[in-house]
Amino acid sequence: MTRQVQGTAVAWRPAIADLLISYAASGRLGFTEVVAENLSVDRLPPALTSLGVPVVVHGVELGLGGAAEPSAERLAHLAGLAEALGSPVVSEHIAFVRAAETPSDLHGDVLEAGHLLPPPRTRESLDVLCENVRVAQSALPVPLAVENIAALFTWPEDTYTEPDFLTELVERTGVGIVLDVANLYASATARGTDPAAELRRFPLDAVAYVHVAGGVEREGLYLDTHAHPMPPPVLSLLETLVDAYAGRDLPGIMLERDSDISPETVAPEFETLARAAGRAASRS
Repeated sequence: MTRQVQGTAVAWRPAIADLLISYAASGRLGFTEVVAENLSVDRLPPALTSLGVPVVVHGVELGLGGAAEPSAERLAHLAGLAEALGSPVVSEHIAFVRAAETPSDLHGDVLEAGHLLPPPRTRESLDVLCENVRVAQSALPVPLAVENIAALFTWPEDTYTEPDFLTELVERTGVGIVLDVANLYASATARGTDPAAELRRFPLDAVAYVHVAGGVEREGLYLDTHAHPMPPPVLSLLETLVDAYAGRDLPGIMLERDSDISPETVAPEFETLARAAGRAASRS
């Protein structure tokens, strides 16, 4: 897959607008990413539109892993933002988020999880996901990339490993991947598998860009909080990723933070990220 964005980045958050403006002005910000559900096409922040770097539209509520076809209204919103912002790619998650689009006699109102939940990694689930990805691709004006989520459990009926599941998804649809290193670490820790070994088996040629974020470990479980510094195991996995791209272009790598957001918390993390990404440049 042709790299859609490159360089180091930080996700757009209003609280750090001035910091991102300074990074963009100095040439240190390769791109940024906006959460689609937080924006209106008619009221885009001037500080965002004047950054002068690519802006990726990132959705969280589409539910591509659910049984229902993706909402035409939600897809239209993603498409409208992508066109308004000149986005090179739109991204979403490999997850389901609701039980139905319409109320039912059994459950009443639509059941919204309020969380990104992992679809079963089965043949039937993959068929549904592939069809939903194709529907989304046909509705968007730019390529689609989908993100691995932080899953704290697996389904008993799973028959694929996550790398194999993603690889077949890419082969069948041509979709790109947003490789979230922190999510991969959280999922592997919960499953008791080796995150570095799993990372090397991901479809790395299909990665459009990379996410990384902080978290904490509690009672042997890693929680991807997006509100803490990146811990050493996640940084180590990020360095494994950088090493895996030796001899080829490194995708853009972006820091996410969703709570305790300020220049004082984000700037040190960005410097850490820049040093890790710099390993690639130092070898070339």
